[in-house]
Amino acid sequence: MRFSESFSDNAALLDRLLGVGRCFDVVGRDLYAGGRRCRVYTIDGYGDDAVLERVWEHLITLSSTAWAETMQDFIERYVSFGEADAERDVERAVTAVFLGKTLLLAEGYAESALIDAKQYPARSVEEPSSGKVLRGAHDGFIETLVVNAALLRRRIRDPRLTLEGHQISEGSRADVALCYMEHKVDRDLLEEVRRKLQAVDIRSVSMGQESIAEAMMQPQWWNPFPNVRYTERPDAATACIMEGSIVLLVDNSPAAMILPTSFFDFVQEANDFCFPPLIGSYLRILRTVVFLLTLFITPAWYALVKSGATEGALHFLAIAEDYEVPLLVQLLFAEFIVDLIKLTSLNTPPVFSNSFSMIGALVLGDFAVQAHWLVPEVLAYMAFVAIANFAQPSYELGYAFKLLRLMLLLFVAALGWVGLALGTAAIVALLATNRPIAGRGYLYPLIPFNGKALRRLLIRRPISRENT
Repeated sequence: MRFSESFSDNAALLDRLLGVGRCFDVVGRDLYAGGRRCRVYTIDGYGDDAVLERVWEHLITLSSTAWAETMQDFIERYVSFGEADAERDVERAVTAVFLGKTLLLAEGYAESALIDAKQYPARSVEEPSSGKVLRGAHDGFIETLVVNAALLRRRIRDPRLTLEGHQISEGSRADVALCYMEHKVDRDLLEEVRRKLQAVDIRSVSMGQESIAEAMMQPQWWNPFPNVRYTERPDAATACIMEGSIVLLVDNSPAAMILPTSFFDFVQEANDFCFPPLIGSYLRILRTVVFLLTLFITPAWYALVKSGATEGALHFLAIAEDYEVPLLVQLLFAEFIVDLIKLTSLNTPPVFSNSFSMIGALVLGDFAVQAHWLVPEVLAYMAFVAIANFAQPSYELGYAFKLLRLMLLLFVAALGWVGLALGTAAIVALLATNRPIAGRGYLYPLIPFNGKALRRLLIRRPISRENT
């Protein structure tokens, strides 16, 4: 639908579509610019009052605007603010107002002027709670897309950095930005991401980047491995862009999506680059070992105890006390307790969360042992697993490992060592068949094999002219 030549009809239409008089936060005001009737629409709380006041002050003091034959001429001659454009489509103009722009309707034109003098309510760019570093930058993304883009521009002062804007679907009309380096990005990958982004058709992006990620990927509800890596750190997103990856920023979300994503990307962390290469390589190797331990330590120990192999050299793994509750039930119950403590900590006020978590763990653990619900060995192994899960910043990967660990426990309970082998084979199959949003594959650079890329992921290399 386009604007008509009648100023009164256009004003009545916008009043109805924007809800002037029905919504208290929608402001519609009449004014005169050089003898020409005008009407202004904005959302209270979005507009930058100081900028808009200077624009209106200039307009109402004009003696004549007769020289402007089109709205674009009117903008170029009389609107002093730099970010202003003419818009002929009514729906796009209404959407722009709800996004924070100010709409100027003037008599005699079948167009409107959109002035991008918005100022969103925003928090400070403080360091995110996840992914903290001992050294390096301590700022983080926030829920405002423009600010997040500025944080990237501040670090990459290269004209080849491209921030490509898109709007997702007709229903949500959410703003997103594809961020990449023109000379380093894989063009086939970029076209694939563009195509999937344009095909997204969802009514709402209330869950931010997760809603868009689920709409872009093929449904694989049975596969727990995450298909997307997220970061709230601008320096981490910058490093990925400089390596040729694509970063997807979503308005109203403080997390950036990094594409493509493979399983081996999760062994990297920002702290690796804040220390010398030898220490960074050690941290990566340690993180990889911890990954494997969190997945296999309790199923392997349960298999040893169940098969009676804790005698002789492995006697230190044996259970010292008699127990009445089946060992499988104890392990599953301990997993439940760990998740219960996590949820209660998440919903507990910050003043009490740390003390509540510690007291809850001590009281529940001590009571469970005294009541003969759990043996101390189960608590020891589960405490290690709970702590080791925080060695990597991906919350989604931590819960993927938890679900797979439970699967391994059930396999071991049913088939013993054969069940552990079958469960491990099932995990490898899930890794191999997982389909990421875009890219060469979830196990790249192992499948297809790229030795140089795999070595670069697992071992922190010194920064040199060749690899910058």
